[in-house]
Amino acid sequence: MKAITVEITRLVDDSAYPRLVECLLVDAQGHAHRFVEKDAVVSATPVIVVGLPRPGVLACEVELECVDAAGRALVRVSTTRPWGVESTAGSSTFVLLAEQLQEV
Repeated sequence: MKAITVEITRLVDDSAYPRLVECLLVDAQGHAHRFVEKDAVVSATPVIVVGLPRPGVLACEVELECVDAAGRALVRVSTTRPWGVESTAGSSTFVLLAEQLQEV
């Protein structure tokens, strides 16, 4: 499964179960996208305040691969599948540098 590399920036609510964390994704155009998601969705281990910020992942589906005019390998991904994840602005489709993806 493909996943987007994100930065887990803060613990939103550690009293909730599961815990909610905020993640940051910067797309290929330099735009920041924020997500609030369960820590188990973005990390294989529990998220604690002391270890922040730290890397995380968001599972995604690759929709398109291309190369832009500057020669950068780009991918358009959707976070709708498999977990139905959206940014805090309601977006679920993003154009990223191919290097921002990893296999999980």
